[in-house]
Amino acid sequence: MAQSVKLGDDIMALVRREADLRSRSVAGQLTHWVRIGRAIERAGNFDYARITAALEGRLDTTELGEEEEAAWLDEFTAKMAEPSATETAFFGKRRQLGRGVGLDAGGNLVYAEDDAGA
Repeated sequence: MAQSVKLGDDIMALVRREADLRSRSVAGQLTHWVRIGRAIERAGNFDYARITAALEGRLDTTELGEEEEAAWLDEFTAKMAEPSATETAFFGKRRQLGRGVGLDAGGNLVYAEDDAGA
């Protein structure tokens, strides 16, 4: 029987983005992540310190186990989705100048005036 679950907008945005990237439905993406999380919790060889070291560049990702690599990829994707202060300043300046500030889902250039309502 299907169940409803309330998730925050930030989590749903991540789920939708990953679902699009992986050609999965939202339900399929959530199911995939639940299975990964369950496998990680059951695995005795999962070490979050190793994942942190890989994120910081102190450990080569080829040295991670399968479960660790899946967790590393999730963390890496989340970090890459957050703009740095330099990037925020760069795109803020482009907005002020009315220049392109990014791409939409269709790969079309988005200008500051197109972005104002978002």
